[in-house]
Amino acid sequence: MTLPNGTTRRHVLLVEDDLADAHLVRLAIGEETGKVAVHHVLDGLEAFEFLKRSEQRSATAPRPDLILLDLNMPRMDGREFLAELRHSPDLMDIPVVVLTTSDVERDVLASYQLGAAGYVVKPVDLDEFTQAMRRLQDYWFSLTRLPPSRS
Repeated sequence: MTLPNGTTRRHVLLVEDDLADAHLVRLAIGEETGKVAVHHVLDGLEAFEFLKRSEQRSATAPRPDLILLDLNMPRMDGREFLAELRHSPDLMDIPVVVLTTSDVERDVLASYQLGAAGYVVKPVDLDEFTQAMRRLQDYWFSLTRLPPSRS
């Protein structure tokens, strides 16, 4: 969607089971500006429902430009989601950035091996978290060229 100023609204799918963290991501990204729409789901299974538009609430959902993915969630965790996503020809080109509290080396390595485009450890400090989200947004939506939308 093109905004009145000629820029494109970006869509982020946030896969995060912690509602407080999800709220912080929305605030830090500055969703209220209208430049970014954050679509939030609680786990990998809900993410696939959203991506495949199989539930009523996601029947008209836009294809996300970026997925922010927590690793540790119930039902289908981030690792399982990444593995499944990378085997789905119509979804595999969506960049996924892991956004997690885990700084464990095996999680970092596994995420990249499963096709993550980035790995960000959630800062504990609110100001640092906000800065990290803004840098992430600047990188993905200002500096990089994303795959063409296949709405």
